Amino acid sequence: MPTLPDLPTLEAQRRALLRQLTELGDLRPGSLTPSYRKCGRSTCQCARPGARGHGPQWLLTAKVNGKTRTRTIPAAAVDTTRAQIAECQRLRRLTAALIAVSEDLCHTRLRAETARGGGAVAAEKKRVGRRNSPRLRRPNSTGS
Repeated sequence: MPTLPDLPTLEAQRRALLRQLTELGDLRPGSLTPSYRKCGRSTCQCARPGARGHGPQWLLTAKVNGKTRTRTIPAAAVDTTRAQIAECQRLRRLTAALIAVSEDLCHTRLRAETARGGGAVAAEKKRVGRRNSPRLRRPNSTGS
C-alpha cells in the first residue's frame, strides 16, 4: 500500500484545490466543431467536386438532461466559447483531484483513529452485529 502524505499536507492540498474552484470563470460543457454544408444549388461553388461547402458553421454539442443538444455559435463567439469549454474541463479535473485528496484525508484520519485505540470506529463495529444486520432479517410471513 502506498504511503499517504500527512494530514497537514493533505489539508493544504484541499485548500489549494478549493481556492482554484473559486477562481473558475464561465463554464460551458460540450464540444465545439466546425460544420460545412452544401446548399444544393447546382451552379454554386459548393457543388463542384471536392468542394468543402459553405461554412464553417460552429456547432456546440452537449448533453442536456441525458439528451444530446446542438447549438449554433456565431463565429465572433468561438474564442469565448472555447475558453468556457476549457474552464468546464478544468472544473472536472479539479473536482476529480479534490475527491482524491478528500478520500486520502478520510483514509488517513481513519488510520490515525484506529491507531489511537479505535474510538468511535471500534464502538461502531461492536454495535453492529450479525443479528442486527438489515440484510439478514427475514420479513414476517403473516399470509395475508
